[in-house]
Amino acid sequence: MRRIDVRIAAGVGALALVAAGAAGCGGRQDGAAKDDASSEVTCKVTENTRVGIATGNATGVYYVVGNALAGQLSAATGGKLTGTAAETGASVQNVEQLVGGQYDVAFSLFDTAVNAVQGKGSFTAPQPVEALGRIYDNYTQVAVRADSGITSVADMKGRKISTGSPKSGTEVIANRLLEAAGLDPAKDIQAQRLDLTKTVEGMKDGSIDGFFWSGGVPTGGVTDLFTTAGDKVKFIDITPLLPKMTELNPAYQAGTIRADVYRTAADTPTIVVPNVLLVRKDLDANVACAITKTVFEKKDALAQANPAAKGISLENARKTDPVPLHRGAAKALQDLGAN
Repeated sequence: MRRIDVRIAAGVGALALVAAGAAGCGGRQDGAAKDDASSEVTCKVTENTRVGIATGNATGVYYVVGNALAGQLSAATGGKLTGTAAETGASVQNVEQLVGGQYDVAFSLFDTAVNAVQGKGSFTAPQPVEALGRIYDNYTQVAVRADSGITSVADMKGRKISTGSPKSGTEVIANRLLEAAGLDPAKDIQAQRLDLTKTVEGMKDGSIDGFFWSGGVPTGGVTDLFTTAGDKVKFIDITPLLPKMTELNPAYQAGTIRADVYRTAADTPTIVVPNVLLVRKDLDANVACAITKTVFEKKDALAQANPAAKGISLENARKTDPVPLHRGAAKALQDLGAN
């Protein structure tokens, strides 16, 4: 078996064991992941190939959509290309492990991807990553306990606040929002660097006062919280901080979490940022092309896994600048008629 890389992060259980067991079929030393830049891109995968997909927290949309994508790859390629999705800390960690060869495809917030190619923010040097395309948008979901007295990010001073998993895109956005509100994330709040599952548990038992989460809507963990806690939790409006956020990165845009998403009393204005799928520059172009075609051709199947995937569109697929499109993805989008 041709194998790109299936080293899966700890905590994925039996799925990881299955992937690890495939190691005897081949490895990176066989040149399976290397792209011949001079070769024609046919989008046909002719050898059995497995790709590892870095997603995010198990109760988040990245994980759900990533698993759905992994399930579609085999059918789309006659069984030649298969995928295994793994739970991770999300964006920043995903890029690091993608570059390190632990995964072959990675979900990432666009602001993190821009930082990666420019060597800014969490990255000390430009990273050799390219995009398969822009997909759906992530909504910044900032919620607090209704009895906390918190009505703005500035009110979080001195409080126990979950800023997301370490090295996640959520943590990046949380810290930027806190700074935009005049707070020092390291000193002015009692930061709880928790994944979404532990965050929701903390909100339910009262051990934390609020949290930041960047994800597609609806996010399963957030749905669970609002269904269980009802009017004991509420979203806060963070859009007064948007001007300062756009100074940091133009990827940040105004958006709305509709009341029907989590059955809240009213719509909540918020900040959204697009998501992109990333790969290494040296990924085989035909593999990159096949994955990209699957994402856009199987959009409806992905949306059945989570409605956030309805936001995947050919109209926005190419909007990844300054993150370059992988040449295999460019071929796929050309064939699909993307703008």
